[in-house]
Amino acid sequence: MTAAAAGPLSPPAAPAPAEPGKAQRRAAARRRRVPYLLLLAGVAWLLVFFVAPLVYQASTSVQTGTLEDGFKVTWHFATYWDALTEYWPHFVRSLVYSGIATVLCLVIGYPLAYTIAFRAGRWRNLVLILVIAPFFTSFLIRTLAWETILADQGPVVSFLNDLHVLDVTSWLGITEGDRVLATPLAVVCGLTYNFLPFMILPLYTSLERVDGRLHEAAGDLYATPFTVFRKVTFPLSMPGVVAGTLLTFIPASGDYINAELLGSTNQQMIGNVIESQFLRVLDYPTAAALSFILMAVILAVVTLYIRRAGTEELV
Repeated sequence: MTAAAAGPLSPPAAPAPAEPGKAQRRAAARRRRVPYLLLLAGVAWLLVFFVAPLVYQASTSVQTGTLEDGFKVTWHFATYWDALTEYWPHFVRSLVYSGIATVLCLVIGYPLAYTIAFRAGRWRNLVLILVIAPFFTSFLIRTLAWETILADQGPVVSFLNDLHVLDVTSWLGITEGDRVLATPLAVVCGLTYNFLPFMILPLYTSLERVDGRLHEAAGDLYATPFTVFRKVTFPLSMPGVVAGTLLTFIPASGDYINAELLGSTNQQMIGNVIESQFLRVLDYPTAAALSFILMAVILAVVTLYIRRAGTEELV
Protein backbone atom coordinates (compact mmCIF):
# COMPACT_ATOMS: atom_id res chain seq x y z
CA MET A 1 0.00 0.00 0.00
CA THR A 2 1.33 3.38 -0.92
CA ALA A 3 1.60 6.36 1.44
CA ALA A 4 -1.11 8.16 -0.54
CA ALA A 5 -3.48 5.24 -0.08
CA ALA A 6 -2.75 5.04 3.59
CA GLY A 7 -3.95 8.63 4.02
CA PRO A 8 -2.17 11.72 5.35
CA LEU A 9 0.44 11.17 8.00
CA SER A 10 -0.53 12.46 11.49
CA PRO A 11 1.91 14.96 13.04
CA PRO A 12 4.16 13.58 15.73
CA ALA A 13 2.85 14.03 19.25
CA ALA A 14 4.45 16.84 21.26
CA PRO A 15 6.55 15.66 24.16
CA ALA A 16 4.92 15.97 27.57
CA PRO A 17 6.26 18.87 29.67
CA ALA A 18 8.82 17.77 32.15
CA GLU A 19 7.93 17.89 35.81
CA PRO A 20 9.68 20.79 37.55
CA GLY A 21 12.39 19.60 39.81
CA LYS A 22 12.59 20.17 43.54
CA ALA A 23 15.19 22.92 43.09
CA GLN A 24 12.90 24.83 40.73
CA ARG A 25 9.96 24.51 43.11
CA ARG A 26 12.06 25.76 46.00
CA ALA A 27 13.27 28.75 43.94
CA ALA A 28 9.69 29.63 42.97
CA ALA A 29 8.59 29.38 46.61
CA ARG A 30 11.45 31.65 47.67
CA ARG A 31 10.46 34.23 45.06
CA ARG A 32 6.89 34.19 46.35
CA ARG A 33 8.09 34.71 49.92
CA VAL A 34 10.37 37.68 49.13
CA PRO A 35 7.62 40.38 49.14
CA TYR A 36 6.32 39.14 52.48
CA LEU A 37 9.82 39.08 53.96
CA LEU A 38 10.35 42.68 52.84
CA LEU A 39 7.17 43.67 54.70
CA LEU A 40 8.29 42.13 57.99
CA ALA A 41 10.25 45.18 59.18
CA GLY A 42 7.37 47.58 58.47
CA VAL A 43 4.78 45.25 60.02
CA ALA A 44 6.94 44.78 63.12
CA TRP A 45 7.37 48.55 63.44
CA LEU A 46 3.60 49.12 63.21
CA LEU A 47 2.84 46.35 65.70
CA VAL A 48 5.31 47.63 68.30
CA PHE A 49 4.86 51.38 67.93
CA PHE A 50 1.24 51.71 66.73
CA VAL A 51 -0.93 48.68 67.42
CA ALA A 52 0.46 47.90 70.88
CA PRO A 53 0.15 51.52 72.17
CA LEU A 54 -3.33 51.71 70.62
CA VAL A 55 -4.46 48.58 72.44
CA TYR A 56 -2.93 49.84 75.67
CA GLN A 57 -4.69 53.19 75.38
CA ALA A 58 -7.96 51.42 74.58
CA SER A 59 -7.66 49.43 77.80
CA THR A 60 -6.72 52.60 79.72
CA SER A 61 -9.85 54.39 78.51
CA VAL A 62 -12.13 51.85 80.23
CA GLN A 63 -10.26 51.84 83.53
CA THR A 64 -11.26 53.43 86.81
CA GLY A 65 -9.24 54.36 89.88
CA THR A 66 -6.63 56.89 90.95
CA LEU A 67 -2.90 57.22 90.58
CA GLU A 68 -2.42 56.39 94.26
CA ASP A 69 -4.72 53.37 94.35
CA GLY A 70 -3.96 52.24 90.82
CA PHE A 71 -6.12 51.92 87.73
CA LYS A 72 -8.05 48.75 86.92
CA VAL A 73 -9.97 47.70 83.82
CA THR A 74 -13.66 47.88 84.80
CA TRP A 75 -15.08 48.43 81.28
CA HIS A 76 -16.34 51.86 82.31
CA PHE A 77 -17.46 53.12 78.89
CA ALA A 78 -19.25 56.07 80.50
CA THR A 79 -15.86 57.82 80.49
CA TYR A 80 -16.32 58.46 76.77
CA TRP A 81 -19.68 60.14 77.23
CA ASP A 82 -18.46 62.19 80.20
CA ALA A 83 -15.38 63.34 78.29
CA LEU A 84 -17.41 64.27 75.22
CA THR A 85 -20.07 66.21 77.10
CA GLU A 86 -17.52 68.13 79.15
CA TYR A 87 -15.00 68.96 76.44
CA TRP A 88 -17.10 69.17 73.25
CA PRO A 89 -16.31 72.93 72.86
CA HIS A 90 -12.63 72.05 72.57
CA PHE A 91 -13.40 69.52 69.84
CA VAL A 92 -15.39 72.11 67.91
CA ARG A 93 -12.66 74.72 68.36
CA SER A 94 -10.00 72.27 67.16
CA LEU A 95 -11.95 71.43 64.00
CA VAL A 96 -12.69 75.09 63.28
CA TYR A 97 -9.10 76.28 63.82
CA SER A 98 -7.58 73.42 61.83
CA GLY A 99 -10.17 73.82 59.06
CA ILE A 100 -9.46 77.55 58.70
CA ALA A 101 -5.70 76.91 58.75
CA THR A 102 -6.10 74.23 56.06
CA VAL A 103 -8.06 76.59 53.80
CA LEU A 104 -5.48 79.34 54.32
CA CYS A 105 -2.65 76.91 53.53
CA LEU A 106 -4.42 75.95 50.31
CA VAL A 107 -5.04 79.57 49.31
CA ILE A 108 -1.42 80.53 50.04
CA GLY A 109 0.25 77.31 48.93
CA TYR A 110 -1.47 76.70 45.59
CA PRO A 111 -0.17 79.85 43.85
CA LEU A 112 3.31 79.18 45.21
CA ALA A 113 3.25 75.53 44.10
CA TYR A 114 1.94 76.60 40.69
CA THR A 115 4.74 79.13 40.33
CA ILE A 116 7.39 76.59 41.30
CA ALA A 117 6.02 73.98 38.87
CA PHE A 118 5.49 76.18 35.82
CA ARG A 119 7.34 79.50 36.27
CA ALA A 120 10.37 78.96 38.53
CA GLY A 121 12.66 77.64 35.78
CA ARG A 122 16.25 77.27 36.98
CA TRP A 123 15.28 78.70 40.38
CA ARG A 124 12.97 75.76 41.10
CA ASN A 125 15.35 73.84 43.35
CA LEU A 126 16.24 76.95 45.32
CA VAL A 127 12.59 77.79 45.95
CA LEU A 128 11.88 74.21 47.02
CA ILE A 129 14.75 74.39 49.50
CA LEU A 130 13.29 77.62 50.89
CA VAL A 131 9.91 75.87 51.28
CA ILE A 132 11.36 73.03 53.35
CA ALA A 133 13.90 75.23 55.17
CA PRO A 134 11.62 75.68 58.23
CA PHE A 135 11.85 71.93 58.82
CA PHE A 136 15.50 72.41 59.76
CA THR A 137 14.29 74.34 62.83
CA SER A 138 12.41 72.90 65.78
CA PHE A 139 8.62 73.15 65.68
CA LEU A 140 8.75 74.74 69.14
CA ILE A 141 11.28 77.39 68.10
CA ARG A 142 9.23 78.31 65.03
CA THR A 143 6.16 78.83 67.21
CA LEU A 144 8.13 80.90 69.72
CA ALA A 145 9.31 83.05 66.82
CA TRP A 146 5.67 83.83 66.03
CA GLU A 147 5.19 84.82 69.65
CA THR A 148 7.89 87.44 69.08
CA ILE A 149 6.51 88.51 65.69
CA LEU A 150 3.02 89.09 67.10
CA ALA A 151 4.19 90.81 70.30
CA ASP A 152 1.98 93.69 71.44
CA GLN A 153 4.65 96.34 70.86
CA GLY A 154 6.11 94.71 67.76
CA PRO A 155 6.21 96.25 64.28
CA VAL A 156 3.56 93.88 62.88
CA VAL A 157 0.91 94.80 65.45
CA SER A 158 1.81 98.48 65.21
CA PHE A 159 1.44 98.35 61.42
CA LEU A 160 -1.94 96.64 61.69
CA ASN A 161 -3.06 99.23 64.22
CA ASP A 162 -2.03 102.07 61.93
CA LEU A 163 -4.15 100.57 59.14
CA HIS A 164 -7.05 99.98 61.59
CA VAL A 165 -7.06 96.31 60.58
CA LEU A 166 -7.29 95.25 64.22
CA ASP A 167 -10.48 97.28 64.58
CA VAL A 168 -12.09 95.08 61.95
CA THR A 169 -10.68 91.82 63.33
CA SER A 170 -11.74 92.81 66.84
CA TRP A 171 -15.25 93.45 65.55
CA LEU A 172 -15.20 89.98 63.95
CA GLY A 173 -14.14 88.49 67.28
CA ILE A 174 -10.82 87.02 66.16
CA THR A 175 -8.67 89.56 68.05
CA GLU A 176 -9.10 91.51 71.26
CA GLY A 177 -8.51 95.24 71.28
CA ASP A 178 -5.08 96.27 70.04
CA ARG A 179 -3.36 92.93 70.50
CA VAL A 180 -3.07 89.77 68.44
CA LEU A 181 -1.45 87.38 70.90
CA ALA A 182 -3.80 85.24 73.00
CA THR A 183 -6.48 85.45 70.30
CA PRO A 184 -7.89 83.00 67.72
CA LEU A 185 -6.07 84.88 64.95
CA ALA A 186 -2.68 84.19 66.53
CA VAL A 187 -3.41 80.47 66.88
CA VAL A 188 -4.62 80.17 63.29
CA CYS A 189 -1.56 82.11 62.04
CA GLY A 190 0.74 79.73 63.90
CA LEU A 191 -1.05 76.65 62.54
CA THR A 192 -1.00 78.01 59.00
CA TYR A 193 2.70 78.82 59.08
CA ASN A 194 3.82 75.56 60.70
CA PHE A 195 1.84 73.29 58.38
CA LEU A 196 2.15 75.27 55.13
CA PRO A 197 4.98 73.09 53.71
CA PHE A 198 2.78 70.02 54.14
CA MET A 199 0.38 71.65 51.67
CA ILE A 200 2.90 73.03 49.19
CA LEU A 201 4.92 69.87 48.57
CA PRO A 202 2.01 67.57 47.53
CA LEU A 203 0.57 70.36 45.40
CA TYR A 204 3.90 70.88 43.65
CA THR A 205 4.30 67.14 43.03
CA SER A 206 0.83 66.95 41.49
CA LEU A 207 1.23 70.09 39.37
CA GLU A 208 4.64 69.02 38.09
CA ARG A 209 3.02 65.95 36.54
CA VAL A 210 0.62 68.04 34.45
CA ASP A 211 1.71 67.90 30.80
CA GLY A 212 2.39 71.43 29.55
CA ARG A 213 1.14 70.43 26.10
CA LEU A 214 -2.38 70.32 27.54
CA HIS A 215 -2.12 74.04 28.29
CA GLU A 216 -0.93 74.67 24.75
CA ALA A 217 -3.80 72.62 23.32
CA ALA A 218 -6.32 74.52 25.42
CA GLY A 219 -4.82 77.81 24.25
CA ASP A 220 -5.07 76.67 20.63
CA LEU A 221 -8.78 76.12 21.28
CA TYR A 222 -9.07 79.78 22.34
CA ALA A 223 -9.47 79.03 26.04
CA THR A 224 -8.66 81.92 28.35
CA PRO A 225 -5.98 81.42 31.03
CA PHE A 226 -8.68 81.24 33.71
CA THR A 227 -10.59 78.60 31.71
CA VAL A 228 -7.39 76.60 31.25
CA PHE A 229 -6.83 76.67 34.99
CA ARG A 230 -10.45 75.80 35.81
CA LYS A 231 -10.87 73.06 33.21
CA VAL A 232 -7.38 71.58 32.96
CA THR A 233 -4.90 72.50 35.68
CA PHE A 234 -7.03 72.39 38.80
CA PRO A 235 -8.85 69.10 38.03
CA LEU A 236 -5.53 67.40 37.25
CA SER A 237 -4.04 68.71 40.51
CA MET A 238 -6.89 67.41 42.67
CA PRO A 239 -4.85 64.45 44.02
CA GLY A 240 -2.33 66.99 45.36
CA VAL A 241 -5.11 69.13 46.82
CA VAL A 242 -6.60 66.14 48.64
CA ALA A 243 -3.23 64.91 49.90
CA GLY A 244 -2.18 68.39 51.00
CA THR A 245 -5.40 69.11 52.87
CA LEU A 246 -5.21 65.77 54.68
CA LEU A 247 -1.55 66.26 55.61
CA THR A 248 -2.44 69.70 56.97
CA PHE A 249 -5.80 69.11 58.63
CA ILE A 250 -5.01 65.89 60.50
CA PRO A 251 -1.92 67.04 62.46
CA ALA A 252 -3.36 70.54 62.95
CA SER A 253 -6.46 69.06 64.63
CA GLY A 254 -4.39 67.43 67.35
CA ASP A 255 -1.84 70.22 67.76
CA TYR A 256 -1.50 71.90 71.14
CA ILE A 257 1.76 73.85 70.90
CA ASN A 258 0.31 76.76 68.93
CA ALA A 259 -2.69 77.16 71.22
CA GLU A 260 -0.44 76.88 74.27
CA LEU A 261 2.10 79.52 73.18
CA LEU A 262 0.04 81.84 70.96
CA GLY A 263 -3.37 81.55 72.60
CA SER A 264 -4.93 81.69 76.04
CA THR A 265 -7.27 79.47 78.01
CA ASN A 266 -10.09 80.68 75.76
CA GLN A 267 -8.33 79.29 72.68
CA GLN A 268 -7.35 75.88 74.02
CA MET A 269 -7.80 73.00 71.57
CA ILE A 270 -8.53 69.39 72.40
CA GLY A 271 -4.81 68.61 72.20
CA ASN A 272 -4.23 70.95 75.15
CA VAL A 273 -6.88 69.12 77.17
CA ILE A 274 -5.37 65.70 76.38
CA GLU A 275 -1.89 66.94 77.29
CA SER A 276 -3.19 68.38 80.55
CA GLN A 277 -5.10 65.23 81.47
CA PHE A 278 -2.07 63.04 80.80
CA LEU A 279 0.69 65.14 82.38
CA ARG A 280 -0.94 67.43 84.97
CA VAL A 281 -4.29 66.10 86.12
CA LEU A 282 -3.04 62.50 85.70
CA ASP A 283 -6.52 61.32 84.72
CA TYR A 284 -5.34 58.70 82.27
CA PRO A 285 -8.75 57.14 81.43
CA THR A 286 -10.23 60.50 80.44
CA ALA A 287 -7.14 61.42 78.42
CA ALA A 288 -7.22 58.08 76.59
CA ALA A 289 -10.95 58.41 75.91
CA LEU A 290 -10.45 61.92 74.51
CA SER A 291 -7.68 60.62 72.26
CA PHE A 292 -9.93 57.92 70.83
CA ILE A 293 -12.81 60.33 70.33
CA LEU A 294 -10.50 62.73 68.49
CA MET A 295 -9.22 59.90 66.31
CA ALA A 296 -12.78 58.81 65.50
CA VAL A 297 -13.88 62.37 64.66
CA ILE A 298 -10.89 62.96 62.38
CA LEU A 299 -11.43 59.59 60.69
CA ALA A 300 -15.10 60.43 60.04
CA VAL A 301 -14.29 63.90 58.67
CA VAL A 302 -11.50 62.58 56.44
CA THR A 303 -13.68 59.75 55.11
CA LEU A 304 -16.48 62.15 54.18
CA TYR A 305 -14.01 64.54 52.59
CA ILE A 306 -12.35 61.86 50.45
CA ARG A 307 -15.72 60.56 49.27
CA ARG A 308 -16.81 64.09 48.45
CA ALA A 309 -13.57 64.86 46.62
CA GLY A 310 -14.03 61.78 44.48
CA THR A 311 -10.38 61.25 43.65
CA GLU A 312 -8.95 57.78 43.13
CA GLU A 313 -5.29 58.57 43.78
CA LEU A 314 -3.64 60.64 46.49
CA VAL A 315 -0.18 60.99 44.96
